[in-house]
Amino acid sequence: MENHSLTKSSLSLPSFSIPKISLFIGLTITGQWFLSDVAHIPGGGLGLLLGLGFIFYFLKPGKMSFDAPSTVQGWLRRCHDVLEDFEYLLEDGEQSELKKERIKSLQKIIDRSDDQNIGFLKTKGIKLPDKEQLEKVLGINNQIKVSFPPALPVRDGNWILPDLIQEQDFIVYTLSLPMSAADLLWIKNIPSDQPAWLMVASQDSTNWSDERNALEAQLPDRWTNRVLKWNGSQTEMEMVLSPIKKLLENPKKNTDVTKQRLLSRLHTSWQKDLEKLRREKFNIIQTRSQWIVAGIVFASPVASTDLLAVAVVNGLMIKEMSKIWSSKMKPELLEAVSRQLAMAAIAQGVVEWSGQSLLSLAKFDGSSWVAAGTIQALSAAYLTRVVGRSMADWMALNNGVTQPDLELIKQQAPQLVSKAAELERVDWVAFLKQSKEWIRSQSNNYKVKSV
Repeated sequence: MENHSLTKSSLSLPSFSIPKISLFIGLTITGQWFLSDVAHIPGGGLGLLLGLGFIFYFLKPGKMSFDAPSTVQGWLRRCHDVLEDFEYLLEDGEQSELKKERIKSLQKIIDRSDDQNIGFLKTKGIKLPDKEQLEKVLGINNQIKVSFPPALPVRDGNWILPDLIQEQDFIVYTLSLPMSAADLLWIKNIPSDQPAWLMVASQDSTNWSDERNALEAQLPDRWTNRVLKWNGSQTEMEMVLSPIKKLLENPKKNTDVTKQRLLSRLHTSWQKDLEKLRREKFNIIQTRSQWIVAGIVFASPVASTDLLAVAVVNGLMIKEMSKIWSSKMKPELLEAVSRQLAMAAIAQGVVEWSGQSLLSLAKFDGSSWVAAGTIQALSAAYLTRVVGRSMADWMALNNGVTQPDLELIKQQAPQLVSKAAELERVDWVAFLKQSKEWIRSQSNNYKVKSV
């Protein structure tokens, strides 16, 4: 089956000469080596920052787009893609029952009736029109199913609408004035992509204009011109519901829109479950990559080669991550995003914080902690860890259907890094335990080579 990507992206690369890049990197490496290893001036990380800034400037991503499907078939392909992603990440036989449930949920949406469904909602004590009269008024030329779901509670812990309501093609929420707090909470939780109206039970017509304006002032903009006045008379229903009757003249379009909305909702639910599996796979890659970086930096005689080590290993890590997240973006774009996250991490002092924290432990833990190369290696490992988690968060954020604008990465990067750094600090003790194991392995390797 053809795999349609969730993301379409492009990367704009300006023209520049390779000799100039080589010269700049060479000067950066030499300058940082002189500052850190010869002059012993703090701030040798300046070369690292300048190098990352240079690469970011010349490899900054261009404009990108993120488009959700616009047809039922498009959403079906997306859902089947997610099912394939589950198959790719799971071992044979894993979650077989959940697989059957997913296929059953998908088939239920596919097999929906072509009849249009209209649900009339209310809280306890609100009067609704006669059901038979509604079907007669609305179903003159169309197959219409009118439903009266159970009254919504005036107190609820989550204020989540039942599935029966979310499956309706149209919603009419009936309330009386003044609007209660419970009504307001339920109304705000009606999906924004579900066609809906408010029907206000009011017999007073003299102040209706002011009452409607006051009501709309309390509601989101989506409800402007979506308020219907009903005086309680059954004979008035045809005129009250005339805006809805006009939309009912396109049954195929309306039912398709509902199917797309339900498929989108199902897709989002599956993505949450899929993300848990992806994080499990990512944790293995993250741990392996951070100690590869640490090993390279520890063995390097020049501190400035950290830049190259981090860039190369991060590139390999992101390549594996792109497979886990089924990303169809170009590798250049993913690397550019990673560089933005790395710059944000450096700007927020992730390296400084980790270095200072490691130095503070040198007083309490033997000679293996006092080597500057070890501290530098572990700081690079921690940076890789934070950038990796930030990249995983970014891939998760942009792998679904809720974030249409990838250009927000420039604004997202600081928040993503801040969140990742905070979560990694919580797990700092575990990182230190892993660090000690790594140090012991490096010490043993050194002893073997010396012999």
